[in-house]
Amino acid sequence: MGFRAPLFLASAVLVPLIGRRRRWSPYAHVGDALLAAPFLLDTLGNLLGIYDEYPQTDDVLHAVNWVLLVAAFHAFRFRNVTDRRDAVLLGYGVGALAIVWWEIMEWLVSDDGIGGAGALTLTYGDTIGDLLLSSTGGLVGSVLAVRWLGPRR
Repeated sequence: MGFRAPLFLASAVLVPLIGRRRRWSPYAHVGDALLAAPFLLDTLGNLLGIYDEYPQTDDVLHAVNWVLLVAAFHAFRFRNVTDRRDAVLLGYGVGALAIVWWEIMEWLVSDDGIGGAGALTLTYGDTIGDLLLSSTGGLVGSVLAVRWLGPRR
């Protein structure tokens, strides 16, 4: 959690800072909430011991969190872009890239990673499962967000 804490805090602080600087009117409440929610869920899961009590929590949150993250991407995207063409694929791609980089960062702080920090013990099966669940969640999030957050045709 020590490694993740600054990133998690950034998700809640970055949007208000950018919004204030750009003088967003109206403020991007939906995007802000959708972006912060996955980090809040993960933090609560750790604080409340849910990950330890229910091992499947990691899998469930990988899917749910990527639904929320990709929906956040679309919430911000549709503030400035009204074109829905290729939006589902674009959101899916952003979600897929996000999970690839997330897994790389996890590997960096794992037992076998560059730092050998020993903070995580990862398996190949867990990493592949995370990639599958998160990218699938990203696809679902993209479809839902384009449908409900995108401009009407």
